Amino acid sequence: MITFFVALGILIVGYIVYGNIVEKVFKPNDNPTPAIANPDGVDYIPLSTGKAFLIQLLNIAGLGPIFGAISGALWGPSVYIWIVAGTLFAGGVHDFLSGMLSERNDGASISEVTGKYLGPAMHTVMRIFSVVLLVMVGVVFMVGPAGLLARLTPINVKVWTVIILCYYFLATLLPIDKIISKVYPLFGLLLILMAIGISIGTIAHSAERPMMEFTFKNLYPGSLDGSTKVLPIWPLMFITVACGAISGFHATQSPVISRCIKSEKDGRRIFYGAMVSEGIIALIWASAAVAFFWNKDGAGTGLSALKAIGGGGPNSVYELSIALLGKIGGPIAVLGVIACPITSGDTAFRSARMTLFDWFKLDEKSIKVRLSVAVPLLLVGYAISFLNYNVVWRYFSWSNQTLAMIVLWAGAVYFATNYEDRNRCWLAAIPATFMSAVSITYLMYAPECFNLGSKGSTGLTTSYIVGIIAAVTFLGIFLATAYRNPKASFERQQKVVIGRKNA
Repeated sequence: MITFFVALGILIVGYIVYGNIVEKVFKPNDNPTPAIANPDGVDYIPLSTGKAFLIQLLNIAGLGPIFGAISGALWGPSVYIWIVAGTLFAGGVHDFLSGMLSERNDGASISEVTGKYLGPAMHTVMRIFSVVLLVMVGVVFMVGPAGLLARLTPINVKVWTVIILCYYFLATLLPIDKIISKVYPLFGLLLILMAIGISIGTIAHSAERPMMEFTFKNLYPGSLDGSTKVLPIWPLMFITVACGAISGFHATQSPVISRCIKSEKDGRRIFYGAMVSEGIIALIWASAAVAFFWNKDGAGTGLSALKAIGGGGPNSVYELSIALLGKIGGPIAVLGVIACPITSGDTAFRSARMTLFDWFKLDEKSIKVRLSVAVPLLLVGYAISFLNYNVVWRYFSWSNQTLAMIVLWAGAVYFATNYEDRNRCWLAAIPATFMSAVSITYLMYAPECFNLGSKGSTGLTTSYIVGIIAAVTFLGIFLATAYRNPKASFERQQKVVIGRKNA
């Protein structure tokens, strides 16, 4: 239990200390934000700081900090260090930069922002990558809550999927202040009650299921005969725990709120603060899962009970919630879990629509144009929902971290080309290099990618080497270009114009 409270304290203090450092490095200004300078009544609508924070938190807090954190618990308490360090030094920086760079570019989608700072080739890649990721996110955040709702009601998964899809259609199509800003306070209450309830329940049951203290030991449950191998912490845990530490999906959501904030000085509280809040949610669920499932079936079973029911899926969430909080509190916690993905899935499809609008310079004020984009997106998402959920989740997780890597590199280039003090760029370049190693190593190792993991220790070693070489190479390219001649790079950047005013 000591580890849990220490980790929680570090997250809170880290928000105050490191969040302040990030803000000072970026240097917010007093220029009018897009919502103040160019409101349009659809996406560009000024919102209060509290409401903007709440929407941002619910946008990013999908299944990741719950399903991902519980899945990460399969490796044991070592997951705590990634949640804490990843949130403060990578995820918080990533979310802050993606939101503020969008704000400084008239609320542009993240694909447009990265294209400006990383060049035309990456611009095209990011446009395609962002839309594909957002549709996958929408699918994951549609099927997951549908499965949980089916556990609580007599209505089956397919019917709940259609009901959620109908809500997504309205949230994607209508102005942000018509549905999203009105229903999110209720979802926010459920989210808060869920987190508080699970943490209290875990502490209350600590006598029979004590919260484990931190260890670097890999506790992944393999079989005694070796038929099921113990999966390595690196890079798998760093991909599995995505939204609870760092997630590229957040970068696609931040422009939704960058179009609504009233002042750049609210950026730390909204973007960095929401990421730290999500890290706390992930910490609560990961610690609860380790404590609950480690002793679930008696001494010596370890985390095999968690693995047996599919890791961090709907079944584990339901079982854990009901056991810790009873027949009344359990369903409330489950409803909080349901609220998280629904409030991310709706804005995932909305962000996909915004990305396409920015890409093709479409008129967001036209209801007919919004319909022509929203309907096909949702139909594609519904078709994908019939695929194997676990496979879609794995591709979603890797895409998440790869997008985060790209956004961090864009942030590093921004610092190197827009500030006299070039050393500011290391705020983003260090986590960008780290995430490059994570993403490429996983690409080499994972069965759904190059599958070098099937070759045993040789394949794992090869994956490590390729990941490290790729990360060093990316860093070298960065140092040899934008960082070397900031003045020339800055002048070139000013010739690239994005935003509605100059479209």
